[in-house]
Amino acid sequence: MEKGIEYGFEQFIQNIPGMKEIRAADCSPLVLAYIGDCVFDLIIKTMVVGQGNRPVHKLHEETSRYVQASAQSFMMRSMQEHLTEEEHAVYRRGRNARSVSPAKNQSITDYRRATGFEALIGWLYLRHEYGRLTELVTIGLQSMEQDLRPKGETENAGKQNGRI
Repeated sequence: MEKGIEYGFEQFIQNIPGMKEIRAADCSPLVLAYIGDCVFDLIIKTMVVGQGNRPVHKLHEETSRYVQASAQSFMMRSMQEHLTEEEHAVYRRGRNARSVSPAKNQSITDYRRATGFEALIGWLYLRHEYGRLTELVTIGLQSMEQDLRPKGETENAGKQNGRI
């Protein structure tokens, strides 16, 4: 039976002396966002590296397109209609949390929405809901890819698939 990355993380965490299980319910929204930021960054870096070997600077530029607050905000808007009530409540708590650091080069709305996005990702990760986490991130990434396509390319793709 094949074991996923979560098995490796869980084995690692269990072997750290003095480490106890982290319960998502015990974490503040900003702690959830802190963990979610790392998890989302790893997902995006893995995706970008998986698209081909390139200079690290190019990998960083590509990664930055996805991990900045405006991109996370955009993805969150497309994901919202797919959230359960409980997931939406976690997102709202993260969005409404008062951060110590101000938004840098982003609107306050995008920054707060991105914090809610990261809190949701962290919450799903700590609850070991990896399938759901992947499902929601995929929805967000697909919405970004559609938005990044040139207008003519989207229409041509629809014509080729018989949708237009």
